[in-house]
Amino acid sequence: MQSSASQPILKAALWDMDGTIVDTEPYWIEAEHALVAAHGGQWSHDQAMQLVGQSLVFSAGVLQDAGVKLDRREIIDTLTAQVISRVRTSVPWRPGARELLDELHTAGIRCALVTMSEAPLAREIVASLPKPYFDFLVTGDTVTQGKPHPEAYLKAVELLQRQDPELTLHECVALEDSEPGVAAAMASGVVTVGIPHIMPLPHDPRRATWDTLEGRTVADLEELVALRHEFPDATFGFASAATRSLAID
Repeated sequence: MQSSASQPILKAALWDMDGTIVDTEPYWIEAEHALVAAHGGQWSHDQAMQLVGQSLVFSAGVLQDAGVKLDRREIIDTLTAQVISRVRTSVPWRPGARELLDELHTAGIRCALVTMSEAPLAREIVASLPKPYFDFLVTGDTVTQGKPHPEAYLKAVELLQRQDPELTLHECVALEDSEPGVAAAMASGVVTVGIPHIMPLPHDPRRATWDTLEGRTVADLEELVALRHEFPDATFGFASAATRSLAID
């Protein structure tokens, strides 16, 4: 979809990482199990699901409550080191993510990574990509409040605006898989797409929801930006194709 001159255009895509670009959640859960077991505790599936999409500082506190006798910094470093080790062996890409990144890059649409993982892991993933898709990384160790707080997304938009002062929130689309992630993106004001993975996302007509990024294109993201412009205050659902059900305000 080509936007008219009077409409905002898609200028930037803001990408979550874990669960959206890469399927690293099983690596994190494995690291959590090992760490809790090393301290004589037990770690359940339900406990692990509490941490999906959360900040590492929050997750470290939950692990302390589960019996891990380390300070939060030590917990974060231990988990991150184990996940990096696994990623160096095998990067578990999510379907359609690299293809959409490449199409955005070809179209000249800026991309930023907005993740609660810290910089060492984020750089490892980015280095595994074939091209420099991301203008910059906003990582969990560069913000004071993690998702679901919108700070990370607001910081990303601010950094984008330094190069393009006319860029607006409604010209940015966030891609997220988790409930804390979509909450952060929506609270920032950017157009938000939820792509649920490990955990289902509750219905919310204020965002788009896609089953997968496989087969998704720049035109699909441009359509969401155009709809936000056309219906800025509405809450509604629509079908853009027989197999696609989206909702956005």
